[in-house]
Amino acid sequence: MIAIIDYDAGNIASVEKALRYLGEEAVLTRDAGQILAADKVILPGVGSFKDAMENLRRFGLDEVIREAVQRRIPFLGICLGLQLLFESSEEAPGVEGLGILKGHILKIPPKEGLKIPHMGWNSLELRGNGRLFQGIGQGSYVYFVHSYYLRAQEEEIVRASTEYGVTIHASVEKDNVFACQFHPEKSSSVGLQILKNFAQLGREDAGC
Repeated sequence: MIAIIDYDAGNIASVEKALRYLGEEAVLTRDAGQILAADKVILPGVGSFKDAMENLRRFGLDEVIREAVQRRIPFLGICLGLQLLFESSEEAPGVEGLGILKGHILKIPPKEGLKIPHMGWNSLELRGNGRLFQGIGQGSYVYFVHSYYLRAQEEEIVRASTEYGVTIHASVEKDNVFACQFHPEKSSSVGLQILKNFAQLGREDAGC
């Protein structure tokens, strides 16, 4: 069973729908016991970094997420869910992220000809044989919707990047923690393959 963390953020139901399309058992929940008993955990979402962190803390989910990661349950952050895994965001000065991974979320700099928010399809430069990207070709296109982007402190955890006026760390992987700035659930067959790869991970495959 895959637990999708429900913390009153947007775009959560579409992740559940994509997983069910793949034949996976998925449940939207904020129940700690259910999350920690799951085979996999996903933190999706769109919205404000500050509001999201407040909601996670209000529901006690920040500590549940840390415990899930410590237990080596394969964990996937999507879009805002990626950003929350890191230390801070320029969107919310003074608000601490979960700090599970090292790095910061920065505002996409303005550049002539580029619209912000970044909404649309961009190609991925794959690095380092990421486990989410098995069967995915170099240069495959995925769908982004965001105004802020990740700069990971540890370059070695970056498994995919893209260019949008700046180099964006589009996906990271460290032990049992995976994250994508793009939306696999909105990225057609490529995104479904990424979700399938995550769903098929065993705990042994996730850095145990």
